[in-house]
Amino acid sequence: MDFAHVGFAVRDLQRSKEFYAKALAPVGIVLTKEKEDSIHFGRDGRTILWIHTRGPVPGPIHIAFEADTRTQVQEFYNAAIAAGGKDNGTPSIRENYSPNYYAAFVIDPDGHNIEAVCRTQTVL
Repeated sequence: MDFAHVGFAVRDLQRSKEFYAKALAPVGIVLTKEKEDSIHFGRDGRTILWIHTRGPVPGPIHIAFEADTRTQVQEFYNAAIAAGGKDNGTPSIRENYSPNYYAAFVIDPDGHNIEAVCRTQTVL
């Protein structure tokens, strides 16, 4: 069974919308729906991530988004940092995970660890 989506509360919906819209664009995840108290991101009309203000902000969580290329991982990292994220691991191979695990980690506005990972050997 595949993972369907994840949702969690954020402190400032507008600030988080701007962060995720910029950070996730390089991996092909875009804003798909917007309501007064929630924002949905996904691809092909399917929600992958939704953020909202309907409850308390959870303690730090970790979310990893699959990238098709290592270039997308680098672009994710650059976009997330430019959008106000904090470095939590620059793009590189994480041999302790696997020999082809190329990833970058950024802390979002609410302290969550957001990752983009490419598991192929392709450098593009």
